[in-house]
Amino acid sequence: MSRVAITDYTFPSLAIERDLLEPLGIQVDAAQCRTPAQLIEFLAGADFILTQFAPLNAEVISTLRDAQVIVRYGIGVDNVDLAAAKEMGIPVCNVPDFCLDEVADHTIALILAATRQVVANAEYVRQGNWGLAVPLPTMRCLRSMTVGVIGFGRIGREVAARLQPFKCRILAYDPVAPAADVTAQNCEPVGLDVLLRSSDVITLHCPANKATTGLIDAKTIALMKNRTILVNVARGAVVCTESLVAGLRSGKIAFAALDVLETEPIPADHPLRSLENVLVHSHIASASEAAVAKLRRDAALLIASAARGRPLRNIVNGVSAMPALGKSS
Repeated sequence: MSRVAITDYTFPSLAIERDLLEPLGIQVDAAQCRTPAQLIEFLAGADFILTQFAPLNAEVISTLRDAQVIVRYGIGVDNVDLAAAKEMGIPVCNVPDFCLDEVADHTIALILAATRQVVANAEYVRQGNWGLAVPLPTMRCLRSMTVGVIGFGRIGREVAARLQPFKCRILAYDPVAPAADVTAQNCEPVGLDVLLRSSDVITLHCPANKATTGLIDAKTIALMKNRTILVNVARGAVVCTESLVAGLRSGKIAFAALDVLETEPIPADHPLRSLENVLVHSHIASASEAAVAKLRRDAALLIASAARGRPLRNIVNGVSAMPALGKSS
């Protein structure tokens, strides 16, 4: 019998995965691994690996002698060392088309929360007051603003489409997106410096990799317009937290709306929890019942394809060989 090892998960059960995989003769084992040492022990002998947030670094991957595929529950794969998996000949797959609408909707919600000061005004009334809770200049209108979208992939394009009815100017920076794809959505393709200098709102939709880690730091913040609004639903590593806090305190950044952070969860005494010009969520932009069901189903189906020796979709590390058939019982 083949074995799929689920390194960690945040779902109430694994019924979807078991219902799809156990009839194929695949044993489903699950844990909540947090460290490389735990992973090395748990993954020994695993034929297939499903992972959510556990750190599959080079040390862990070097021990995977039987693994035919690693599948990430999600779009980003920054918790998996892709180069190490490639060296071992293990394909890494993601689920790139889940939660697109949820994250795009959440982005618009955060932008509107920032421009219209939704939370501050609601809390003001909750506390027994009436009237405008914030200084008038913090109440802003999207139609008169320029929004810069960094990352014009699936989610970036969905965000741009949702912004169109607000009649704002939309700039887009993505070094791999063809300019024609950007202009086709009535957006302006620009370089990063131009976007930083020109945007009133900057929203991040790029992956976390060597090129984007720390992309928003003291240097890039200095290029931004005064009173810029920053929205991050991409990856926490894209923003240098220390630089962001400094920008928020100085007023260079008027407001930050964050669903992801460099360290999750942030410490109880972290300044991002107490600054009034910050709205922080706990990495939940992708959440909806339908999105989570699709994620789990599609991830399990990738394992099923590997077990049947069928070509794999969504390989992100360049290992294109068809996996071997799973072990028979």
